Amino acid sequence: MNSKQKTPKKSELPATDVREFRVLLKEFLEEEDRQGRVWSSAQWGVYAFYDYDGEPIYVGQTNERLRTRIRRHLTNQRTDAVAMRILDIFEVAEVEIWPLWEYEGVTKKEDPEAFAAAQDHLNQTEYTAYLDAIKKSRYNAILNEKIPPVSERCSLPASLRGKLISDHVRTEREHPDIRIARRAETISRLAAVARERGEVSAGLWRALVVQAVRLTYLSAQRLAYIEGRPEPKPSSIAMPDLVGSVLQESSSTVDLDSEADGDEPNLETGGENDQL
Repeated sequence: MNSKQKTPKKSELPATDVREFRVLLKEFLEEEDRQGRVWSSAQWGVYAFYDYDGEPIYVGQTNERLRTRIRRHLTNQRTDAVAMRILDIFEVAEVEIWPLWEYEGVTKKEDPEAFAAAQDHLNQTEYTAYLDAIKKSRYNAILNEKIPPVSERCSLPASLRGKLISDHVRTEREHPDIRIARRAETISRLAAVARERGEVSAGLWRALVVQAVRLTYLSAQRLAYIEGRPEPKPSSIAMPDLVGSVLQESSSTVDLDSEADGDEPNLETGGENDQL
């Protein structure tokens, strides 16, 4: 008589590095501030992702709860940025969040004016974090498909930043040969999305160029190391000449994207039931 094999738990199915990633993400999402509030439980806020070099790669905002939004990106992979291969989860080594606690419970239905004010401040916070990311980036550009709404700079609230990759996983993943191969694969997938969809935003093409620059620089670093030369200078990258302005969308781009977005499926729906 054959004994029935016990069904494994869903949490046991992922590969070891994925499980470790989710453990560290869960720990980050459960961090509390000095007032006992869970940082990621803020309804309104801004977040940013960083790669193995500490290079900012993506900035976003949410008014549905930070933890929900981050989970959609990093575990459920149900956001446009991930589904269209713009953001590669493999490259996300750190995350930072800026909660806006003062807008807890604010909804458009109950108080339209307060909601509009909160949204304006959220846009300011996102754009400020975005500008800071551009300034910190050696490439002077990140992977956002859509540039955040242009807003006045503001003072950023207190933030929490944490690592999502264990030391031994980092040792393996951050090897340049692995990163170069992975980044080339990401570019191929993103280009395939553009080809198969046909009508895609100008921002997607901009993200493709930025990824190509990231691949080129990483490959140039590797070559310089092999030949015993100094690393290439970031100043050798003329990003504005390649992609135009990364500080605001051009009016023609906005018009084109508005037409293209009409037929695209909404990949960013869901609720608090998203699971790690």
